[in-house]
Amino acid sequence: MPPAAVTAPMRNYRGRFAPSPSGPLHFGSLVAAVGSYLDAKANKGSWLVRIEDIDTTRVVKNADTDILNTLQAYCLHWDESVVYQTKRLDLYQDVVSSLENQQCVYACHCSRKQIKALGGIYQGQCKNLGHPTHTGALRLTQCHATTEFNDLIQGDISVSSELAHEDYIIKRSDGLFAYQLVVVVDDIDQGINRIVRGADLIEPTARQISLFKQLNHPIPEFAHLPLAVAKPGFKLSKQNYAPAISKAEPKPALISAFEFLGLPTHANLMDLTTEQLIEWGINTFELKQVPQVAEIQISQ
Repeated sequence: MPPAAVTAPMRNYRGRFAPSPSGPLHFGSLVAAVGSYLDAKANKGSWLVRIEDIDTTRVVKNADTDILNTLQAYCLHWDESVVYQTKRLDLYQDVVSSLENQQCVYACHCSRKQIKALGGIYQGQCKNLGHPTHTGALRLTQCHATTEFNDLIQGDISVSSELAHEDYIIKRSDGLFAYQLVVVVDDIDQGINRIVRGADLIEPTARQISLFKQLNHPIPEFAHLPLAVAKPGFKLSKQNYAPAISKAEPKPALISAFEFLGLPTHANLMDLTTEQLIEWGINTFELKQVPQVAEIQISQ
């Protein structure tokens, strides 16, 4: 039997961790941070941190500072300056204006309630009504519908054709740019070529892939980590009041995150410093070890 092939590091790897500043990091967000960091460093790549504060209605004061301090306490050190989405509004508007000039954008006056009453998928009601683009929300005409893609952890993914073909909002009626737009624009601008994040974002990935195509940019690789859930279908989140992880005693949570990601942990790891733990994680981590499931139930 021939020896197993050795996976070569991905060249010029650029990854990122992109938390929203709506509260402190909890165990679920730690898993995403550690998974993305270890994969980047195992590939001798760069790991960036982006604060996704575009939805200003959800921002909690000083949460960004707390998140960054927590990452430092866990020895998860970023390689470039931290980027804030609220500092990049001109970039997003330039992209929206370019799409408008290509006649790929139209105004929509439909409310969420109206769309929900019609089945929850927008059916293009405003597409040919000619509403001025300075009124209502802006929708992108879907030109590159994506119904299937390959995930490096979860395997082949399919999404509904109806959802894939939906003309989705890129700028909200309140003037805020939509997450689906800004996350892709940011990844393009920062040169991100592998995205390691939680499995709650599997479905939106198809829409994001279609936007990479629309913007004529290479599509990054995607790897969706299992979600940490308190019970099936109930993920740990800031909205669900998941407890914050400790900055004073990072080692127990860090080792638990390693275990969650499929690393072969052992009792002697507690004898290491946090910095040594991270180094052990980098040397031990392989993406293929991560459980190929969408969620893992944990005890809190």
